[in-house]
Amino acid sequence: MRMLIRGLGELCITAGLVLLLFVTYELWGTGRYTQEQQQRLDQELMRSWQAPRPRDVTTERVRIGSGLAMIRIPKFGPKYRFVVIEGVELSDLRKGPGHYPGSALPGEVGNFVVSGHRTTYSAPFNRVGELGEGDQILIDTRDTQYVYEVTGRKIVQPTAVEVTAPVPLHPGRKPTQRLITLTTCHPKYSAAQRLIVFGELVDEKPRVAPAAAGK
Repeated sequence: MRMLIRGLGELCITAGLVLLLFVTYELWGTGRYTQEQQQRLDQELMRSWQAPRPRDVTTERVRIGSGLAMIRIPKFGPKYRFVVIEGVELSDLRKGPGHYPGSALPGEVGNFVVSGHRTTYSAPFNRVGELGEGDQILIDTRDTQYVYEVTGRKIVQPTAVEVTAPVPLHPGRKPTQRLITLTTCHPKYSAAQRLIVFGELVDEKPRVAPAAAGK
């Protein structure tokens, strides 16, 4: 009997260690991967923005898995910045927040939809639940910084795809505003629901390159 209890105890300890290692990897190991990808994507994005724009090209296509824009949220401090990836497949979101293909591009009329992890892979949207009305979301593109302001938030079921419609929650309605929607899992450490943050464009101005800004 003692040997059985001892064996069960050792088994529990081993299982606990394995679980601890798994959690450690999920929270920190995946974050390292994302940081490496973000550094690479940041460099690629800056090089593409500094290169001359091809003649007669008004809209530059971005491949799935490549950098599209930069997102900044002042409320989260000056160090908060992520390259937004084109695409929302698992492989895309492991690199950073992803833009829903087919939704509006930054600054366009319609709904610019961005999804991101809340707990793993550097958790770019870990704190989006703290955003309130009037908080700013900055989106940098090659030439322009688009300033969106949060207008509200909502918790929905994973099947509520209508939040990604050109007019959120109103599929089929023709858009007239320039909107942004951030989506992430809810609550933290669960995918049972989705936390949605809505915003609208309030300003746009020339993007200031880091070198010009004295960074």
